[in-house]
Amino acid sequence: MVYNNLIQPFLKSFFVLRPAGISFVFQKLKNMKKLFTIAAFAIGTGAFAQSLTTPQPSTTQTIKQNFGLSSIELSYSRPNMKGRDVMGDLVPFGKVWRTGANNATILTFGDDVTIGTKLVTAGKYGLLTMPGKDSWVLIITKQLDVTSPSAYKEESDVVRVTVPATTIKDKVETFTIQFGNVKSNSCSLDLMWENTAVSLPISTDVDTKVMKQIENIMTKDNLPYFNAGMYYMDNNKDLNQALTWFNKAVDQNPKAYWIQHQKANCLAKLGKKTEAVAAATKSLELATEAKNSDYVKLNEDLLKTLK
Repeated sequence: MVYNNLIQPFLKSFFVLRPAGISFVFQKLKNMKKLFTIAAFAIGTGAFAQSLTTPQPSTTQTIKQNFGLSSIELSYSRPNMKGRDVMGDLVPFGKVWRTGANNATILTFGDDVTIGTKLVTAGKYGLLTMPGKDSWVLIITKQLDVTSPSAYKEESDVVRVTVPATTIKDKVETFTIQFGNVKSNSCSLDLMWENTAVSLPISTDVDTKVMKQIENIMTKDNLPYFNAGMYYMDNNKDLNQALTWFNKAVDQNPKAYWIQHQKANCLAKLGKKTEAVAAATKSLELATEAKNSDYVKLNEDLLKTLK
């Protein structure tokens, strides 16, 4: 009886209270497991998000165009239409536009150029525009950080040029700026988006610089007779002087079939047909000996025109 009185309360507390304590412990462990799982997921998700790379909504592009005796470099961002109305809506008329998306549009001139009637010295400039229905104002500015109309300062303008806006048949989905009609001393900066295109003429004074080089170099030894003759012939200068230099270039390098070929072209332009045939024939022989099929064909074509 005494045993029962002593043991039964103990057994009762063990089998009644003990399970509750175990249940409490297991519940705590279950809660900790949930917290650990959530924390591990959060850490894993955070690490994944930090390394995630996605495409640019408006891709950036940098173009370098050899021009004159140097180059022009353009850097800009290219938004897409994405079904939106662009001119007069997404791009308002009569307001300054950064001429792209994201960052400012930048032009870098490696040499002095002329835009409109203004000499723009070599350096880095911002390109801004004020689009209109029939014409655009294109602005070359000293500012390199204009990404909104409020940041624009007219006093930083280097030159403003008004150019006509033309309508193109096929829609241009991605805003495009490119260099076109590239010649030795002029080119155009062409802008196209949606059904609108505008063009900014750019020129540079190549002739003065090249002529100065020729004057300086031609007083030295190992003279570049061939290059000087080519420049004179290609730019409709004194052909007799060009021929003199071609003859001297031949003396410097008698096996140079390309020099003989250009000498033949110069003679043909001077109307000296018989001498031109002789020079072209000599160039053909040398090119055949050198196994240069390009110049073989060039001379064969030239000889056909001299018959």
